[in-house]
Amino acid sequence: MFTGIIETLGEVIKIEKKNGNLDISIKSSISKELKIGQSISHNGICLTVVAFSKLFHKVTAVEESLMKSTLGDLKIRDYVNLERSLKANSRLDGHFVQGHVDQIAKCTRALKKDGSWIFTFEYDPINKNMTVEKGSISIDGVSLTVINSKTSSFSVSIIPHTYENTTFKNIKKGSRVNLEFDIIGKYIHKLSQN
Repeated sequence: MFTGIIETLGEVIKIEKKNGNLDISIKSSISKELKIGQSISHNGICLTVVAFSKLFHKVTAVEESLMKSTLGDLKIRDYVNLERSLKANSRLDGHFVQGHVDQIAKCTRALKKDGSWIFTFEYDPINKNMTVEKGSISIDGVSLTVINSKTSSFSVSIIPHTYENTTFKNIKKGSRVNLEFDIIGKYIHKLSQN
């Protein structure tokens, strides 16, 4: 379980294909503090640390994760948002994020506006995922508040701190991102269908 409050960025330094999986090595300031078997959110995807050193850590992405996320799009020197799992005795500053991506969305607009940025994303409504005005959404692991909620699109407002300290500074029109819809909203939606 995560909060969507990004700790640091990591740089992809190596990608190895192994059968249907990808081994991804990432250099970051927290790599030296990690442990084998630890769950870390990488752009919103919960991945297990399989190796680490003082400079980097390695994770394995299986076929299911590759199909539902943008992990397969990663290239050497790309940056990813990193967050370690929530401690039970910590303050919850974002919202509950599982690290289980629901689907991919595409940025249709990135607009700088009076010291902040408005990003609009479009997604396929076939999975019946939905946003609600002022509800929570996780984009590439970042906990955000939805504005302008529509059937298959929504916007978010990004403050300068988030823009500078996450991969949002690299997102532009046409960029693909990982979406995790709010877990509470998903349960309520499922119960209302029964």
